[in-house]
Amino acid sequence: MENLFSFISYVFVVTFTPGPNNIMSMINATQYGYKKTLKFMLGVFTGFFVLMLVSSFANLFLVKYIPKITIYMKALGGFYMLYLAKNILKPKKKSSDDQNKTATFQTGLLLQLVNVKVILYCLTVVSSFIIPSFQSTVILILFSFLLAATAFISVNCWALFGSFFNQYINKYQKSFNVIMALLLIYSALMITGVL
Repeated sequence: MENLFSFISYVFVVTFTPGPNNIMSMINATQYGYKKTLKFMLGVFTGFFVLMLVSSFANLFLVKYIPKITIYMKALGGFYMLYLAKNILKPKKKSSDDQNKTATFQTGLLLQLVNVKVILYCLTVVSSFIIPSFQSTVILILFSFLLAATAFISVNCWALFGSFFNQYINKYQKSFNVIMALLLIYSALMITGVL
């Protein structure tokens, strides 16, 4: 791989900066603890891995047709992020039923399928860095796994931050929720192209 430093920089910046995966991991860990957030993070990993595989093996086809579907993908992802932001701004009392809705494997998986940031990241990292140097099936699967593992490490870091600062965050819950919701709204506006 010729641009190894560029590849690593791109992966690190996109994966570890605030986005729906990281924000939701931190919120879930703050509200329900790290252990209960693990299912959500495993859903993120699984969805991310599936998207990397699809992107790796269908990259040329998707790049050819991406201009036609990008608008719909961005709109769907933006609306889902706005929905998450609304739920953060108006939290309900904590209960096991609420935890089952936000910190589940299915929620983490679904978030990947509508998270345009992740979809576009998968497409660009594969087309810009991986496919030009590697086309072996085994290598593409390995890269898919390694990039999904990097995303899993990222959401874990954000979840650990949320669980470690739980008491402080709970003390300022309303302010915290507003900031997190604004970050999600900002992500939605950036992804949809409004900003």
